[in-house]
Amino acid sequence: MDENLMLIWQKCLQFMRDNLNAAEDNSDLKKLEKSFDLLFDKVQPISLVDNNLTLMVPSDFYKEYIEDNYLSLLSAALKKNIGKGVKLWYSVMENKPSGMEKPVTMNMRGKSVPTPKVQETMPQGFSANIVNPFVVPGIKKVNIDSNLKSDFSFDNYVEGESNKFAATVARSIAKRPGATAFNPLFLYGGYGVGKTHLGQAVGLEVKSQFPDKVVLYLSSEKFIQQFISAAKAHKQTEFANFYQMVDVLIIDDIQFLSGKSATQDSFFHIFDYLHQNGKQIILTSDKAPADIMDIQDRIVSRFKWGLSAEIKSPDLETRKKIIVDKLSRDGIVLTDDMLDFLASEAKTNVRELIGVINSVIAYSTIYKSDLSLELLKETINKIAANQKKIINIPYIQEVVCDYFGIKREQLLSKTRKREIALPRQLAMYFAKEFTNATFTKIGEEMGGKDHSTVMYACETIKDVSKIDKEVKKYVKELTEKIKH
Repeated sequence: MDENLMLIWQKCLQFMRDNLNAAEDNSDLKKLEKSFDLLFDKVQPISLVDNNLTLMVPSDFYKEYIEDNYLSLLSAALKKNIGKGVKLWYSVMENKPSGMEKPVTMNMRGKSVPTPKVQETMPQGFSANIVNPFVVPGIKKVNIDSNLKSDFSFDNYVEGESNKFAATVARSIAKRPGATAFNPLFLYGGYGVGKTHLGQAVGLEVKSQFPDKVVLYLSSEKFIQQFISAAKAHKQTEFANFYQMVDVLIIDDIQFLSGKSATQDSFFHIFDYLHQNGKQIILTSDKAPADIMDIQDRIVSRFKWGLSAEIKSPDLETRKKIIVDKLSRDGIVLTDDMLDFLASEAKTNVRELIGVINSVIAYSTIYKSDLSLELLKETINKIAANQKKIINIPYIQEVVCDYFGIKREQLLSKTRKREIALPRQLAMYFAKEFTNATFTKIGEEMGGKDHSTVMYACETIKDVSKIDKEVKKYVKELTEKIKH
């Protein structure tokens, strides 16, 4: 055996022994050390080549026991003594020749010695896209990127009648994360009304008041991508373990889990673990829990365990507050007539409002012009003209697919399942409403449908939206999304 490798391995073992009591919630250190020694006495390093460390273990039991009980601790030891990016391999012996006390290594030859099974684990994460930022649970947690934006603080959140209730609950949670009745907090509302801002504001406040707590914000799309990467690498357990170490989990646009059954299964178990252990969960969606299509009933029921709070589009007075707050930070003051005009033009959501404000500021700065009512009107007219140019059938299909959490291939398919047929009819309806395309052209763009099918879809949506509250809601919300 390489003496240098053996020295490195002894240092790793010593590091793990030194941290045993911190890594385990157990005060009987002697028992821990004895158990540790019995286990690792039969584990030997075989080779270290190109950051690939191979350990020889007597059986599958040893490999599984190490991974279940010591993987994080071993990961930290390898990182400290070898460096980052170490890949861990196991040489698992199925049998050994009689009369030999020591297990056979991979390099020894013999007829009675089968080719060892080599299995891999990644002690410092489970894929290139999912990096485990934690060192050793119970010993130390390194600072991780929580993906929070400093601008999305409570100080920058303008409250009004449309969001006052949700904001009050969010501030309460930030003071006692996981310890209130508002777990999970489910924030829902239309596009750009401030759901993400409020969710991140909780995270920022928790990080400020409780520096040791681990806060993580991400989109549901990122969560899904990570799960797929973990599943392909057969690392679903490590994927779940990663999220189980989070104290405050904030997931945006949770409605996009719709139709993704495997990801939903993983999310369900992560949710249960966090909730049972007093960890705070915050979810945002453009729909209320009961309105999310193709999602497991058991998940919907858990969405309702805590509090669902709707955030509506800001009213006129709130929009004025937002404008004043935004512009005052840039040293810009508007006259009352300019403020009234700007607030009355941007009616739908906060994001649209801020976009208009930023455009006005940029225009004023570039052209060295003083802000005036005429300049505001000119800028908004240009924005409206640009928005009209991008509304075409592919864009409408994209918006509808995103809204319902389905793929474009499904939308254009021939399936008649309601969860696909309804979005398809809505896409046809909006294509006729927002473009100059003929029924025939729309049919071609919708997967080769006949023009009569498009006509029927448009008439159906018009009629059904008058009597069906759900479809009426879809039409209203999708209209806002397509416009903005």
